[in-house]
Amino acid sequence: METVDMTAWEPAVLDGGPADGMRVEVAGRPRVVQVTYPCRVEGEPSGVRVEGVHLYRRAHDGDGGGGPVRYGFDVASP
Repeated sequence: METVDMTAWEPAVLDGGPADGMRVEVAGRPRVVQVTYPCRVEGEPSGVRVEGVHLYRRAHDGDGGGGPVRYGFDVASP
């Protein structure tokens, strides 16, 4: 079983979708990064919030090239 150093942060960039070009740092090169965006809600009950969810999947061609880890927008995800 491979162990991953979850304390080592490295740069990543998101390609496509609502967070296109956003630069973040990830630990352990997760396969999927989730981006949420708040939605406006009318007459919401106290404490309730609604967020849009967008998924970005790690691009295999972006691993190990010396640059940031790349994540592409997954248009098929819910």
